[in-house]
Amino acid sequence: MRGYVFHGPGQAAWEEVADPGLEEATDAIVQVDAVTICGTDLHILKGDVPEVRPGTVLGHEAVGEIVEVGSDVRTVRPGDRVLISCISPCGRCHYCREAMYGQCRGGGGWILGHLINGTQAEYVRVPYADLSVHPLPGSVDNEDAVLLADIFPTAYEVGVLNGQVRPGDTVAVVGAGPIGLAAIATARLFAPERILAVDLAAPRLEAARKLGAEAVADASEAPEQLIADLTDGLGADVVIEAVGVPESFELCTRMVRPGGHVANVGVHGKPATLHLEDLWIKNVTITTGLVDTRSTPTLLRMAAAGRLPTSQLVTHGFPLDRMEEAYEVFARAGETGALKVVLGGPQREVVPVPAA
Repeated sequence: MRGYVFHGPGQAAWEEVADPGLEEATDAIVQVDAVTICGTDLHILKGDVPEVRPGTVLGHEAVGEIVEVGSDVRTVRPGDRVLISCISPCGRCHYCREAMYGQCRGGGGWILGHLINGTQAEYVRVPYADLSVHPLPGSVDNEDAVLLADIFPTAYEVGVLNGQVRPGDTVAVVGAGPIGLAAIATARLFAPERILAVDLAAPRLEAARKLGAEAVADASEAPEQLIADLTDGLGADVVIEAVGVPESFELCTRMVRPGGHVANVGVHGKPATLHLEDLWIKNVTITTGLVDTRSTPTLLRMAAAGRLPTSQLVTHGFPLDRMEEAYEVFARAGETGALKVVLGGPQREVVPVPAA
């Protein structure tokens, strides 16, 4: 098969790799129908995630069809159309038993495209298939479903739920890329009074408006003053960091009110300064986190009911074999206007395979 293989910082290629096979009785082999590129993949290519070894197929989000399962897999079978989660929980370790799947210590967690070969390929081996893949209803197409593999659960769990968004809150989202936009969409489920989006790119701020941000601010023009003006000087109840650079994190800590929450979602490759000389007295809660994907079944039901604006985030589509071009478009989002890039062919009709 072919896959997008990482060869070291700044080096990757769409090339021939060995077909995956079952290695454990809990594995499934999935033929990939649709896949997307994550900001984390760009961090890997920059060298920000040193655990990724050269020779690894990248990617941790996909939709596809089960072609083979191990003898211990009970919930899916060949022919099923599934969403592949970015997190693979073992289901047995201490953290999995507390639904903290992202912290799995039983050989799972975030492993696809990180510690083992990932989804940006024609086929992928998915460990712990009973918990790592989700059967898809026919009403959810590939383009919508693939956004539920990572960005919507991440924005919802690590941003909105960790930030404890409540009715009547003022919420500021710093970074209006895909994760930030998904945070805006899912924060609205909790009826905040207002949402402010902060970014440097005018097209992304316009996208934030369309998804429900009542106000937008250019990151270079003192957005903390706008928040102060909107809140009579109090600050935002919840600030969600969705960039992953020191400047954006420090901006978030200046925008939050005393007693408020800063929910960090961005992947940081450099240290950020925590200004405790200002924050120690303010009763501020700062949270970090890797997504657990415990919310994926709920989000799938909402997508099937038309309650999530997933397709609004997809700006570009490519066939799988144009992976390198898709990466180039996504990496130059400021020039191309890319939000989410989806690769893969049209959705196939899945014919159920009769039980043996």
